[in-house]
Amino acid sequence: MDKKGKVIILVAPSGGGKSTLARRLFKDFDNIKFSVSATTRPQRDYEVDEKHYYFISDEDFDQKVAAGEFLEWEEFYGGKKYGTLRSEVDKKLNSGYFVLLDIEV
Repeated sequence: MDKKGKVIILVAPSGGGKSTLARRLFKDFDNIKFSVSATTRPQRDYEVDEKHYYFISDEDFDQKVAAGEFLEWEEFYGGKKYGTLRSEVDKKLNSGYFVLLDIEV
């Protein structure tokens, strides 16, 4: 692909329909990629690192925040942090894909 993609951001509270809308977009458009978020919460048994999330320590997360490596981030759910890595989005945009961000408020 030789065109740079765009960012699509879905923002809503948990249960607001973001996942339903995302599934429909992925079904209808083959040029959309999901942005995998980083988190400090523990990895669940069924989750795969770098597929479901980038599982990183609090220390690593804070270093990435200080270095400006996140487009956005938030601390919630009992002190656990979640964020969108700039490098994750840029890599897909530069390959010409639209990048879908699923952000909870």
